[in-house]
Amino acid sequence: MREELEKKVERAIKLIQSASKIAAANGCPEIEVCYSGGKDSDVILELTKMSGVPYRAIYKNTTIDPPGTIKHAKDVGAEVLRPKMTFFEIVSKIGFPGRFRRFCCSILKEYKVLDYAIIGIRRDESTNRAKRYKEPEHCRVYSKKEKCRQYYPILDWTKDDVEEFILERGIKCAPVYYDEKGTFHVERRLGCLCCVLASNRKRIEQFQRYPNMLKAYAKYGKIYRDSHPDSCAVKKHEDVYAQIVHDLFYCDKQQEWKDLNSGYTLIPPPQLQEVP
Repeated sequence: MREELEKKVERAIKLIQSASKIAAANGCPEIEVCYSGGKDSDVILELTKMSGVPYRAIYKNTTIDPPGTIKHAKDVGAEVLRPKMTFFEIVSKIGFPGRFRRFCCSILKEYKVLDYAIIGIRRDESTNRAKRYKEPEHCRVYSKKEKCRQYYPILDWTKDDVEEFILERGIKCAPVYYDEKGTFHVERRLGCLCCVLASNRKRIEQFQRYPNMLKAYAKYGKIYRDSHPDSCAVKKHEDVYAQIVHDLFYCDKQQEWKDLNSGYTLIPPPQLQEVP
């Protein structure tokens, strides 16, 4: 392991141990490891084990998790929490999520379990994260005014640091990170199936690979439209199929939608109406 990475590992372990002491002093004997099933959460879980502190690794099931992710979470000893409503039950009541309307995250993932938590956030992941996360700890206030002190032990780690640590420690990651030959790919990312934050291309590819997801989108999207006849979605789109196509291609301007839809008649595929 490179000397630079060894120092980062040492700092991360000290932060976790310090966080654990603070948690214990405030009546929280165990610290939560927010386990997403992704490569970064595998790293913080390993670091927590190395630190020797008492912890609970908690995986929040979104009900649209990539295949093999929940099994991987159970294999590493994480507790799997199931939400009160599934993703598609939420869609039937609220409608489709969007890039600027990500209620699915707040309902399915962003809720407090323990008062103190360790999270695998890295500045290296995106410009927004680099701007948002300046310090390795933060007080998170949730919708119900609940507070959680969060710690980010790998905040300053790079993608190369993560890859080297995983290979050095022999960590087994979720199936999505390996190709058909079993080669590890650190650049791959784990997320909900057909996530609205993914690119157009990736969402379309996933809908093609998992057609039942598309069927469920149509089924539960129609339930929402039927129960909310005055909603913007109903006023803007002829039917649920037009709405799905519009969302997939991010037609923000009405003229873009007209140009895309010009000359075509949207006929609902029969199989989409036969979802049980």
